[in-house]
Amino acid sequence: MGLTHFDGEGRARMVDVSAKPKTQRVARAAGRVLMRPDTLELVRTGGISKGDVLAVAQVAGIMAAKRCWELVPMCHPIQLTGVDVSFSYEKGGIAFTATTRCCGETGVEMEALTAASVTGLTIYDMCKAHQRDMVITGVRLLEKDGGKSGHFVRAAGDDPAAATEADTASLLHGTVVATCISEKKGTRKQAVDAIELKVGKGIEGDAHAGGWHRQVSLLANESVDLMRAKGIELAPGDFAENVLTQGIDVKSLPVGTTLAVGPARMVVTQIGKACHNDCEIRRLTGMCVMPTDGVFCVVTRGGAVRAGDEVRVMGEGELA
Repeated sequence: MGLTHFDGEGRARMVDVSAKPKTQRVARAAGRVLMRPDTLELVRTGGISKGDVLAVAQVAGIMAAKRCWELVPMCHPIQLTGVDVSFSYEKGGIAFTATTRCCGETGVEMEALTAASVTGLTIYDMCKAHQRDMVITGVRLLEKDGGKSGHFVRAAGDDPAAATEADTASLLHGTVVATCISEKKGTRKQAVDAIELKVGKGIEGDAHAGGWHRQVSLLANESVDLMRAKGIELAPGDFAENVLTQGIDVKSLPVGTTLAVGPARMVVTQIGKACHNDCEIRRLTGMCVMPTDGVFCVVTRGGAVRAGDEVRVMGEGELA
């Protein structure tokens, strides 16, 4: 079948459908937004500050279907007789399906795909203040019926969104930027080439080592960047963190999360803490991100950790 959106001179045109009979038409399109477990939980519990994520996304999808012809140049304005957007929570994100109906000469798969696309964009917009690295994926046509082309159903194995486990895992990865230790509590730590983690103890040679629940401290470099943006010069260890990370929002990980940090393993035991009254960092900077953004862990598998090592949230069933 040739492409019909070109005229005899090869220029774009809107196809004349006036001679085609009106038929009942229906189309379904779907997609997913991949997000971290903590973001998904905020959506579930109504904790997103902008409001009810799925209610807003549903209305946005319906509005988008009705305006498809204004967004996609060669689409015809058609009279939709029905639009529905539904959702389901999945491991790693939210799946959505848009169904459109009409009785007309053309349509309605583009309307369904437009509804699905804007639904995904709206979920992202509603949640982006909490997580910027969400992924909108797998927007595709599932089914279309009515009209000359007949009934189309996507084959069961032909699903570009089937790799969501791998895509979701990519959102839970980061990198060690620096490793730091100090001989005294409440002081800035010094960057070192590597730290040696010991089960039941923490970091060899660090002031916070011991048989307690705050053996290792982590801080995201993104949190430090917020203060660097204020014109403050900050180096790794200035907030007394043992491990400075990049690319993973450690402060949003639930207590009990298991992290693979290089060859070592650790479990999150605490998020944030009260600042020392005589904290050198607070005296130098006037504020401190560690009380709100710092993450504390106990070591469950030892090993040497250094800059460049992977930081990864371990999945269910993995051996810790």
